[in-house]
Amino acid sequence: MKQTDFEQLHQSKWQAFAKNVQALREGQRQPQAIEHFAQDYRGICQHLALAKQRGYSYPLIEELQQLALQGHQQFYRHKSPALQQLIGFVLVGFPATVRAQWRSVAVAGTLFFGSLTLMALLTLWFPDLIYSLISANQVASMESMYDPANRIIGPMSARDHQDNWMMFGFYIMNNIGIAFQTFASGLLFGLGSLFFLLFNGLHIGAVAGHLTRIGYHETFWPFVIGHGAFELTAIVLAGAAGLKLGSALIAPGRLTRAHALRHAARISIRLLGGAIIFLLIAAFIEAYWSSSNSLSVTTKVTVGAALWALVLLYLGYSGRGRHAPQ
Repeated sequence: MKQTDFEQLHQSKWQAFAKNVQALREGQRQPQAIEHFAQDYRGICQHLALAKQRGYSYPLIEELQQLALQGHQQFYRHKSPALQQLIGFVLVGFPATVRAQWRSVAVAGTLFFGSLTLMALLTLWFPDLIYSLISANQVASMESMYDPANRIIGPMSARDHQDNWMMFGFYIMNNIGIAFQTFASGLLFGLGSLFFLLFNGLHIGAVAGHLTRIGYHETFWPFVIGHGAFELTAIVLAGAAGLKLGSALIAPGRLTRAHALRHAARISIRLLGGAIIFLLIAAFIEAYWSSSNSLSVTTKVTVGAALWALVLLYLGYSGRGRHAPQ
């Protein structure tokens, strides 16, 4: 069946289901709608499976996926306690959203990691280039943080171990601030998210290239590789969420800009929520694992590589074939 025929056949059902979901969200429990809700929800899931199987367009698949996720939320919200809903979001809803928004994630990842890699290489080849982004005082401070002679590596390397919990809080506030900035600036038609993805990528790349060039690679890379799996991925996801907002404003399609923005915001908030969870994990690892100089380089690199693999496997495969509350 052609996609146009498929849409014409079922469009009225999808619109009716969306209205029922909205009514349930607002507390309007219509007996007839509730009676047929489970059947309608299964129908939406079936249509989603057919759309994927037949290779219909991405916008249609995304629309059906969002309807299925919203239906699941309403179907189970009175049956699942808050903790169970959080677990469902972590195990299924969040990675499923990342996969559904792979285009935005791919664009954000290319901008961030591409600029990071390019700047690191340029800084290796042209040492003075770092001073075009970072002041000499900041460069000297970076060098002191990752001096191999330090007992504790990283920001505030002179602190005692009992101050780790304070650094944990500092990392949380700093990293979440960066992520929210990258996300919220997407309201500037995506230009803000674009800027912060490139800025952070260039900044981190310059530091990485400089510290590698002066021989501090055995302290810098083992320090960042562990928590970086979660922190850098979170920055990309926050950027993808911001780009999603921007794309809704630039190209709303058949919807009004306000309607398109509301639809995009529901998706973006899920991406941002997952990014914040990643940042909490990153802050804990950075405060209690990354900063320690008592662990061997081999141990840190091995664990760091395993964490990167874990993040990629989680986002790529966790919750496949299931629908979770948003």
